[in-house]
Amino acid sequence: MDIKEKIIHTIKKNRISTTEVADCLGKTGAIKECRAVNRGQFVVGNVKWIYAYDETNWPVHEQARDVQEGDVVFIEAFNCGDRAIIGELVTKFMILYRGAVAVISNSNFRDGNDIIKQKYPVWCKGFNPEGCFNIKPDKTLDETIRKQHEALYEGSIAVCDDTGVVIIPKEMHTEEFVEKLNHIEDQEDIWFECLDHRKWDTYDIVCLKKYLNEENK
Repeated sequence: MDIKEKIIHTIKKNRISTTEVADCLGKTGAIKECRAVNRGQFVVGNVKWIYAYDETNWPVHEQARDVQEGDVVFIEAFNCGDRAIIGELVTKFMILYRGAVAVISNSNFRDGNDIIKQKYPVWCKGFNPEGCFNIKPDKTLDETIRKQHEALYEGSIAVCDDTGVVIIPKEMHTEEFVEKLNHIEDQEDIWFECLDHRKWDTYDIVCLKKYLNEENK
């Protein structure tokens, strides 16, 4: 098991929340405006980054062919306004036929009723019946933007739950980060033990960390 697999396994086995992961990242890592469509779902996996731009989703259809089993597909939209990037058809293709474990996006989707009905693991900005156009773009996405965002997201790790989506960048795929994940789990156990059983207030627990004092153990 390589370090990336170890991180995914640790998060999945212990069901480490996006809140805890963001804390391990110094309270960073969240994809803004990316909300759970269907509640009660928890997903962690490798990020496959694909993109749409200039109000066309032609590139999404093209890139969706490369989605691999176990991927969390991150569709990033550039210059698409509030138009929906995809709907049920592409979502179903990537999840059921390509084996993606989730689809996340900073943009709107359409076919909200069907995505909700089928309980697809989708995190997005919201819904809009007005979709992008199925037109082949006459120019490519700016190469600087494409390279920057591909380097940032492709091959990273996404953690998704009811609170949102957090991305663990590739430079954080280290043994040290695994230790941080284990530490945050231990800390959460201690905090709730102090709250539920010792009946301490949160000032004593979080600010003063009285549990670190041997006399209070």
